[in-house]
Amino acid sequence: MLSGNRNFEARVHASIKANYLASPPLVVAYAIAGRVNIDLDSEPLGTGMDGQPVYLKDVWPDSTEVLAMMKHAADPSVYRRLYADLTRDLPLWDAITAPAGDLYRWDESTYIARPPFFENFSMQPGGIGGIRNARALCIFGDSVTTDHISPAGSFKPTTPAGQYLQSKGVAVKDFNSYGARRGNHEVMMRGTFANVRIRNLMLPPSKDGSRIEGGYTLYGGEQMPIYDAAMKYLADGTPTLVFAGEEYGTGSSRDWAAKGTQLLGVKAVIAKSYERIHRSNLVGMGVLPLQFRGDADVAALQLTGGESFDIGGLDDNLKPQQEVTLTIRRRDGSMQQVPLLLRIDTPVEVDYCRHGGILPYVLRKLLA
Repeated sequence: MLSGNRNFEARVHASIKANYLASPPLVVAYAIAGRVNIDLDSEPLGTGMDGQPVYLKDVWPDSTEVLAMMKHAADPSVYRRLYADLTRDLPLWDAITAPAGDLYRWDESTYIARPPFFENFSMQPGGIGGIRNARALCIFGDSVTTDHISPAGSFKPTTPAGQYLQSKGVAVKDFNSYGARRGNHEVMMRGTFANVRIRNLMLPPSKDGSRIEGGYTLYGGEQMPIYDAAMKYLADGTPTLVFAGEEYGTGSSRDWAAKGTQLLGVKAVIAKSYERIHRSNLVGMGVLPLQFRGDADVAALQLTGGESFDIGGLDDNLKPQQEVTLTIRRRDGSMQQVPLLLRIDTPVEVDYCRHGGILPYVLRKLLA
């Protein structure tokens, strides 16, 4: 039970599979009760010092009590005193030296690093081309949220992010969280698709028949972290795709869910349906959102991850929501073509993709 605004799997702790949101007083009430399977209307929270049962209604404050406390919480003088001088009584902050100049100096840091989104930038957009001989980086089921995709929470020393920080001399106790290190793309891209509850359907079931959880995939038949496989595909020039089911990208509209996907080299996501904002974010990062049509989906197509893929119909004459073709080449030599709906929904989104994303698009506009 928590009073925050996130109840995704493993968000509070990697071993916790279910989180329930409630108001702060209810969180305290459940903590006193010591269990969540309690009917707070009819069951007591516990026993009072007089030996009598104590119910939620006995300790819940009424409106008069709440109003009496609100005058202390909403005292304007408190805010004036605390915010009148934000630099006062902050010797540690004041002691930090800061460089001067018009350009930021990118010193070595594991918290903030120069992002790679403008590397090899030129004034000429690269255009939109077809995708050939792509491989599946991941195959997911329904309801993959942005918390599954985007790095969030703490991480272990054995993860790619943990190994990276240790290679930079960061002690495990100083890892902090993905959220604290969101300014360093090296950490964040290693945490993309690394949620401990995500399930890649490319992986064979465990001995007990259950699906393996965590950010792993197959590369050349070998199981490894998704980040490691993505880097191998980038090194050998192989484009990658992500397949998914219904409601891909639900949850908070995390920018790193799209940025991390792009940095891993994913050229397109092919899903049964999308959450509205995540679809837009993918386009903004130059990742093509494609949608299965009719009854086609991962299960119906019997995709295993061993196939190679072409996506035809992609060129600079692209139109919003046009049809493109997914060609599947299986290991047995058979071939299948599947129509897909291009979920680039507006003309300006076509321009974003032609430029490789909204960031180079805006920069070229500013420099033109």
